[in-house]
Amino acid sequence: MELGRDSDTGGQIKYIVELARALAKMPGVYRVDLFTRQVSSPEVDWSYGEPTEMLSATSEEDSADLGESSGAYIVRIPFGPTDKYLRKELLWPHIPEFVDGALAHILNMSKALGEQIGAGQPVWPYVIHGHYADAGDSAALLSGALNVPMVLTGHSLGRNKLEQLLKQGRQSKEDINSTYRIMRRIEAEELSLDAAELVITSTKQEIDEQWGLYDGFDVKLEKVLRARGRRGVNCHGRFMPRMAVIPPGMDFSNVVVQEDLADTDGDLAAVTNSEGSSPKAVPTIWSEVMRFLTNPHKPMILALSRPDPKKNLTTLIKAFGECRPLRELANLTLIMGNRDDIDEMSGGNASVLITVLKLIDKYDLYGQVAFPKHHKQSDVPDIYRLAGKTKGVFINPAVIEPFGLTLIEAAAHGLPMVATKNGGPVDIHRALNNGLLVDPHDQQAIADALLKLVSEKNLWQECRRNGLKNIHLFSWPEHCRTYLTRVAACRMRHPQWQTDTPADELAAEDSLNDSLKDVLDMSLRLSIDGDKTSLNDRTSLNEQKTSLNESSDDVVKHVMSRMNRRQDDVAAGPRDSSADVAASGKYPVLRRRRKLFVVALDCYDGRGLPEKKMVQTIQEILKAVKLDAQIARFSGFALSTAMPMYELVEFLKWGNLKVGDFDALICSSGSEVYYPGAYVVEGGGKLCPDPDYATHIDYRWGSDGLKKTIWKLMNTPEGGGAKSGSFSCAVEEDAKSSNSHCLSYSIKDLTKAKKVDDMRQKLRMRGLRCHLMYCRNSTRMQVVPLLASRSQALRYLFVRWRLNVANMYVILGETGDTDYEEMISGAHKTIILKDIVSKGSEELLRTTGSYLRDDIVPGDSPLVAHAKGGAKAEEIINIIRQLSKAG
Repeated sequence: MELGRDSDTGGQIKYIVELARALAKMPGVYRVDLFTRQVSSPEVDWSYGEPTEMLSATSEEDSADLGESSGAYIVRIPFGPTDKYLRKELLWPHIPEFVDGALAHILNMSKALGEQIGAGQPVWPYVIHGHYADAGDSAALLSGALNVPMVLTGHSLGRNKLEQLLKQGRQSKEDINSTYRIMRRIEAEELSLDAAELVITSTKQEIDEQWGLYDGFDVKLEKVLRARGRRGVNCHGRFMPRMAVIPPGMDFSNVVVQEDLADTDGDLAAVTNSEGSSPKAVPTIWSEVMRFLTNPHKPMILALSRPDPKKNLTTLIKAFGECRPLRELANLTLIMGNRDDIDEMSGGNASVLITVLKLIDKYDLYGQVAFPKHHKQSDVPDIYRLAGKTKGVFINPAVIEPFGLTLIEAAAHGLPMVATKNGGPVDIHRALNNGLLVDPHDQQAIADALLKLVSEKNLWQECRRNGLKNIHLFSWPEHCRTYLTRVAACRMRHPQWQTDTPADELAAEDSLNDSLKDVLDMSLRLSIDGDKTSLNDRTSLNEQKTSLNESSDDVVKHVMSRMNRRQDDVAAGPRDSSADVAASGKYPVLRRRRKLFVVALDCYDGRGLPEKKMVQTIQEILKAVKLDAQIARFSGFALSTAMPMYELVEFLKWGNLKVGDFDALICSSGSEVYYPGAYVVEGGGKLCPDPDYATHIDYRWGSDGLKKTIWKLMNTPEGGGAKSGSFSCAVEEDAKSSNSHCLSYSIKDLTKAKKVDDMRQKLRMRGLRCHLMYCRNSTRMQVVPLLASRSQALRYLFVRWRLNVANMYVILGETGDTDYEEMISGAHKTIILKDIVSKGSEELLRTTGSYLRDDIVPGDSPLVAHAKGGAKAEEIINIIRQLSKAG
């Protein structure tokens, strides 16, 4: 695992990896899996291509009780171009493919783990925790697909970054969005807020000043809703995620606490003098640093970060270079990641490094500034120790610092700090009281704070002692105890249907994604044990330098036992709700399919009625599949549409198509799923929607509050002051087309219809969470639950009936309803038919300045193929055969 190779492999990655290791060692935690991207490229370390990597294993004495699948692992999911390393800003169009791959892994592991320790019932994840915006977006979709609670840690936030970059005045908003895909990132963070049960922050400031910038979180409204909830008062469908401040943890196993340095001015000379002692006593990295310095005995000002613009290293060098007393009294050491050739570095990092070198030359700082090209992760403790030996100071001058892990590491090694007043350092300073906070934009303030600490010996000693005295507050055991307690307070949700149906007797070969079979072979599981009571007797973290409080362990065991009881309740009494309506006792034939062809054509005329060419195209698709006997043998068909069930049935009759030709009907924009031939009311033969799906998508659905608010927002003029009778309504409720999980409206005046972005923002600001879309050639507006959609319905079919999304073929037009873009990307194969859909509803999707279509739809993917309008069966089947070879 490479750390510091670029801006995507910094302190955040180290934090997440150490969190996974620490959680896996806690009593009651069975397994932790860390999902990331698999890349096989000479550009990166070979380990990026490994499907799995063990982070921690159980001890030999525990392994007999816990089983081989316990511990912490990195699980790498292939998505996007697997032979190329992409920076995070370019990954957005490929996120759905990652979600589908992760879902396949989780389902396979839950089944295998259920056979081992779950009495035959799947063992679901307790929570899905998304770190950063892209993982938050992924976690939201996974949470909806699995009906499992989601936890979010934002790390650095897009709105805050945009604000800071605009303040610098170097780039326009358009340039910032082009470089950082900042608007797509912000929308991902908003969706993450919509879906998360719990948001973990490192500081109170992050809640008030950073999350407070988002439409989906309001500090005052959150308090009001929490108070109403405690009193049992109706919140009218409004929700706010809970925020919890949990300081970041640190692994103290490599920390060597130094002796009191009050009288050790000559100590460095003694350590570095190899005469009469072994040269091996001096760490290699010390020599690498000191070769830059004319007088290495002076106090060292240490900065450790990537050469990223937001880390603000250039301001630090200016502060050092322009303060003569500071230059005379101290040296400056810059540990700026690893590099071989500046020309091979990414643009932003290379630009910062070149500026650093120019400033060193400008101020003639040769012999006073060290900037080694390479260091190993194992060298970092020695770097801190060297700074401590010289009675130095650690500085983090970042424009904003979400966590401040390096500040904690420095304090653990006895180094006082100077740090930015923006972000995590505020809370760290409050807890440790071991230094000074500065405005990162104030060059003089930075120089004054550094000079004060290196020149006033008593202050230096006081800050050092304070840091060492209070550092235990940031240990990983302390972090994990608090984390598990907070997670246990989430409202636990898991799929509750029975799994002992014929659907689950299919061979594993049929349900596995090929790229993940080797993962299953290695018995990798994603779970916290729900049944093994022996786990609660397990000792943990013996190697940590911080001792664990016995009563705190008891609290964690109690918390985990509560979580285990909830899982046991689900396993003991699953609800077979299908029995209420499936009088025939049949299960959908879908469970026996190996491929599924999903027709999602949005062909409507100006009145929103389906056009005849939609019928003709569906008929050609049915013919095409039947042309290949091998494909047709185990294939099924599904229709995915915005039409309600009664209209869809009428349409099929009008087009001489049989309802029974389809294994699944996804209706009303993904709010209902039907299975012709199953779930039929006895006697009348009427199809009923899948009741398990209705339960699955119910999360945060507040139809009453939404109905009232949407009516006001859509039918009130922007100024609000129109006289009675002078303003016509933009929409009218369509009660016949609505259902328990879909509010349907007819568009009466398209010129007054507000765009999806605008409506979504207004609803979020009121605490209302939903998925709003325009459909049927902009003649209808439909509102469904937050994590319901036509694309999510396909994932539900995977979870419920084990028909892998990777074995689905989705047929679309070139445009469609405003949820059309969500259907293109993913692990499924996509066929886009040109000139079939004359006009969609996408003009009502985005406002000016929003994220772009290219941030959602991959520009070039082997999983997407195109066909000309009016394509016949022979052409369609040839395209299907070509796509089948793609994976």
